[in-house]
Parts: sequence; structure tokens; C-alpha cells
Amino acid sequence: MLVPRTFTRHVPRAPWAPRAGRPWRGVGARGMAMRRGDWRHSAVAAAITARALTQRSHVLLRASSTSASSEGMGSSACVALQNAGLEVELVQCLSDNYCPIFHHAASNVTFVMDTPEASSIAAALKKKGWTLTHILNTHYHDDHVGGNMDLKAQFPGVQIVGHRSSEGEAIPGVDLEVCEGDEVQCGALRARVLEVGGHTASHIAYFFEEVPMALTGDCLFTLGCSRVFTGDFVRMQASLGKLRALPDETVVFCSHEYTAANADFAVKVEPQNVALQARREAVQRLRSARQATVPTLLGYEKATNPFLRWDVPAVQQAAGGLADAAQVFTAIRRWKDTGNPPAARL
Repeated sequence: MLVPRTFTRHVPRAPWAPRAGRPWRGVGARGMAMRRGDWRHSAVAAAITARALTQRSHVLLRASSTSASSEGMGSSACVALQNAGLEVELVQCLSDNYCPIFHHAASNVTFVMDTPEASSIAAALKKKGWTLTHILNTHYHDDHVGGNMDLKAQFPGVQIVGHRSSEGEAIPGVDLEVCEGDEVQCGALRARVLEVGGHTASHIAYFFEEVPMALTGDCLFTLGCSRVFTGDFVRMQASLGKLRALPDETVVFCSHEYTAANADFAVKVEPQNVALQARREAVQRLRSARQATVPTLLGYEKATNPFLRWDVPAVQQAAGGLADAAQVFTAIRRWKDTGNPPAARL
């Protein structure tokens, strides 16, 4: 793919990617709807084209008419987003953060998951001519809320949504505090709040059932999960179980590009998992082309992400022969944290 002169760097086009100048446009929420189960064999893929923005870059998710070897990362998500009438810009922030910007033209709303830094997000919004209406914060860490107040100053009408404040875990500028089961309306789109503590005690996710799409922040990553900080391992496993129960075709947006390292670890846990091997190769292709591995499809995560596979015999064996879900998860997470594999049970 030839990058237009307005871009500051060249990004090779993967064989399955659409040619430049063909941005996909959202259609009605049911117009082109995919039947449940068809997502695994869909021929629709996405190109993720890097653009420069004030020394940062953002990427536009596009649909393609050719098959992809992205193994459920980024590409396969575009059909569901397109069907819901969503246009998405994936903004790269800080060193490895992503901020997805979602625009729903039919109801004239634009919302983001978290605000790692205001400048890159504001530049992307300005380039698209969008007005920010909602900030959906997942947790209180600075690389997720750092842009809240600056963006609120630039977009006075924006509504900041976040978890209920607890000691040491507060969302700057929050207008609407939510908890498990609450619903957040973004124009015609409705998100259900899921409490997914573990990384932090108060972490939440947003599930848009009608898309379906989940904004998981630092709870569930592509081929991985986050470290446990102010939460605990038992709660983290329960939170991941809550996300695992969502439909396979759910499009998952996480907040970091950690997938290459996650894939390398996952194959240590399940070296014989053929699906995982294929995904790892896909990750290497995408990252060598400087393309994002976000979003991901949940069905692929269930088949390859070791932190969602505590009830799989191979993972239980890798965890030292444990069987209890929370214990298996804890053993695998501690292995990832320390680099030391669990000792086999005698």
C-alpha cells in the first residue's frame, strides 16, 4: 500500500488488507448482520493503517472483502462494529496505550474508553471533526484517566463515567458513578456495567450487548490479562470468568499493546495448542507490519488465552496439577509475574 503524502511514515499493506482510500462506513445495526457462529468463518477483515498525529499516531479500522490471517485480532471485529453503525479510531498514546474513539453518526455521539493523554485524543477528534460526548473510564490509574480534565475543558459537554469512588481509587472529573448492572446510554447505544476488580479493586468494564462489544481496560488483554495490584487473585479470576461468559463474537477492546509478550508466554503454558500457535504467528506478522492486535474476538481468546482456560487439562497440568479455577489462575498469573513455572504436585 502506498501511504499518502500526508502521512509521515510508510506502513506495508498486508496481502489481505484493503487498499487506501476505502474507509468503511457504518450501516444500520441490523443491516448486514452476521448470524451467530458465522464469525469464525467470516471473510471480512480489517486493515489498520498508521497515521501520524502530532508525533503520535492513530489507526482507522476498515473492512475488507478478502480473507485475513489475523486470527481474531482487529480484523474480525469490523463486521460487528460496522453493523452497529460505529466508526472507530484507535489512538496510540504514551508508550503502549490505546484509546479507541467510537463515533456513532446516527445518534451523533462520540465516546472513548479511557484517556491516557489528552493531546493525541484531541488531535484525532479534531482531524475527524468529532465532538467528544462521553468518556468511559475503566479504572483510576493515571494512564487511563490522565486526559480527563484537559478533555473536559476542551469539550465542556462531555460526560465522564467511572466506577464509584473508594479510598485511593477515584476518577478525576467523574459525572456519573456506576456499578454492576448499571446501564450507560451513549446515544442509541447502551452499555451494561460489569465490575471486574482484580487489577484494581474498583475496575469496571462496559458491555454493549447489541454490537456486541466489551471495553475491558486492563482486565482482559489480547492473549493475556493484567497484573493484580489493589485487587486479589480470586477476584481477578472471577472477573475474567464474568467476561468469559459473554458471547464468542464479542469484540474486545483492551488498553495496551502487550500481545507479542503475551503470546510468547501463552505458548509456554500450552505448547501443543495449535490454535495458539497460529495466533502467535499472526501476532508476529501484525506487529512486524506495525499493525495493532486490538481489538480481539472473545471466542479466539477462549481458545488461546491461558488466563481464560483454567478448566482445560493442559493448563491445569501447567499450573502444577491444580484443578480449582482460582488456584489454577493464580499459579499461571504468578508464573507470568515472576518467570518461575509452578512446581508439579507430588
